[in-house]
Amino acid sequence: MSESSEIILNGKSLAFEWILENYEDLPSEQFSQNEIQTLIFCGQWLSGQKRFSVPTSGSTGQPKSVNLTRQQMAASARMTGEALHLNKGDSALVCLSPEHIAGLMMLVRGFELGLNVTVVEPAGNPFTAFDFENGGHFHFTAFVPLQLQTILNSGETHLAVLNRMKAILVGGAEVSATLEKTIEQVETPVYQTFGMTETVSHIALRRLNGPDKVENYEALPGVEIGQNEHGCLRVKSAVTNNEWLVTNDVVEIKTENRFVWLGRIDNMINSGGVKVSAEKVERAIAEVLFEMNQGKSIHQEFFVGPLPDKIYGQVVTVVFEGVNQIQIDEKRLKVLLSKNLTTYEIPKSSYYLNSFIRTSTGKIDRKANLAKIINELEFLPKVKIPLK
Repeated sequence: MSESSEIILNGKSLAFEWILENYEDLPSEQFSQNEIQTLIFCGQWLSGQKRFSVPTSGSTGQPKSVNLTRQQMAASARMTGEALHLNKGDSALVCLSPEHIAGLMMLVRGFELGLNVTVVEPAGNPFTAFDFENGGHFHFTAFVPLQLQTILNSGETHLAVLNRMKAILVGGAEVSATLEKTIEQVETPVYQTFGMTETVSHIALRRLNGPDKVENYEALPGVEIGQNEHGCLRVKSAVTNNEWLVTNDVVEIKTENRFVWLGRIDNMINSGGVKVSAEKVERAIAEVLFEMNQGKSIHQEFFVGPLPDKIYGQVVTVVFEGVNQIQIDEKRLKVLLSKNLTTYEIPKSSYYLNSFIRTSTGKIDRKANLAKIINELEFLPKVKIPLK
């Protein structure tokens, strides 16, 4: 249980005792939806509730609910606290929605580790809710990539706030090549998270900045890792009830507690018998476009996927959203990509869709967009990327 006896919710100090008395009957005219969701969960946790139903993000399919126990969530919080050296009395900023596991677990870490918790509305730049000109800081927080990118673009004052922290987590979406380069200016350790709702948030972290920056994810204390016959990561720890859980993530195991993430098995492309990771190609393209744009951010979304081919079965294709905003020098693109990709991995063609079909949680629906291309192939503008 937390050493603190209150949380700060959008500037209001709310005692645990008050939350317990009122969380089941909160007036909607006095609280925002985010505040109500936060207080309901806090009340449930403080009252000793043993089980929680948490929705997934739908990254690998339709969103669903996962039933988690209090024991699993508490174990996850303790593992994070040990990995990041968080102590009782440290201050935590919660700026993620309690609708999903990432936001909920920030609250649980506050309770289980004795942190002083401040909650604000999820926003592009949650720091705008505070006046840091006169001091003040947090020891720990978690962002989605867009939030961290917005903060880093906002100036030195907010960068200084980041630099006074002990640890920063970033997850929930892919960290772009642009953001990863920008993160290098942050002095505080920044970690990319690896996990899912079924593993009660993250079970591994990857350092993104400083002298300890690595490509490997390191499993949290108490987490065992392995692979199944398809190369997918297996995880076992207290957060999985000490049972092996098989993920959809293809990895390369480096040591008993370190691995490199290669991509999701659902996104693997079989081109002429060669397995190609769509995510690996996406990372390479993002880095090349960043370089071709002279180190400036690219604000055009894209993804990589397979299209059918009579010779290879499937070929790698890149699909951009919107018109061709980036003037692609195809020969230079091929040369730059060939530094890190094989011939099979370099996209054979690129397509442009006016707008992407997305899942109910706003993520790109790869299968639906590729099906649209296949069904309307002759009507779409196409840019061939020569490989020979």
